[in-house]
Amino acid sequence: MTEQKFIIPQDYHITKADRQKSFKHKSFVVWFTGLSGSGKSTLANLVEQRLHSLGCHTYILDGDNVRHGLNKDLGFDEVSRQENIRRIGEVAKLMVDAGVIVLTAFISPFRSDRQMVRELLQADEYVEVFVNCPLEVCEQRDVKGLYQKARAGMIKNFTGIDSPFESPTQPEIEVKTDILSLQESMEIVFQAIQDKIMIDEEDDNNDND
Repeated sequence: MTEQKFIIPQDYHITKADRQKSFKHKSFVVWFTGLSGSGKSTLANLVEQRLHSLGCHTYILDGDNVRHGLNKDLGFDEVSRQENIRRIGEVAKLMVDAGVIVLTAFISPFRSDRQMVRELLQADEYVEVFVNCPLEVCEQRDVKGLYQKARAGMIKNFTGIDSPFESPTQPEIEVKTDILSLQESMEIVFQAIQDKIMIDEEDDNNDND
């Protein structure tokens, strides 16, 4: 839109680095992706509890919860799904700027959408977690009864049934929740992000020189 050129970002004195120092940890996004029923939300919840026990400031953005508010105007066709992830990516970026560790639990089936979110953030601020679970196992779980409804034609554009899921090719972390327990999966994720949490004390001291 031509009006966009008249929008000028405002600079403020308190920066992301200032907020991170105040919280005493770095901020970044842990992006859980996988089929419905793979364990994304449960795993994100466990990781958040672990981070919270360490005093980290965290927040979970969950697919169902967001669609009850911010994205309740969106459907489940491909264009709506892309917009769903675009909005979440922008929200996650703002929360990282606020100094928060953001955990997201979204099917986010398309590689291009996940790449778009990755590019919104700095290189070390996006951690993709592929919650890898075979479709047949997810269907057996079917905690919400969604696969049954999709098979019956009651839900259209359902990932894994009549809409594709494009598996990550190079995720930072992969957990196979059909083999590992959720507790074991949580430990794998936590160990992988543990080194990202702490602020580099040397950099912090240099800033105070």
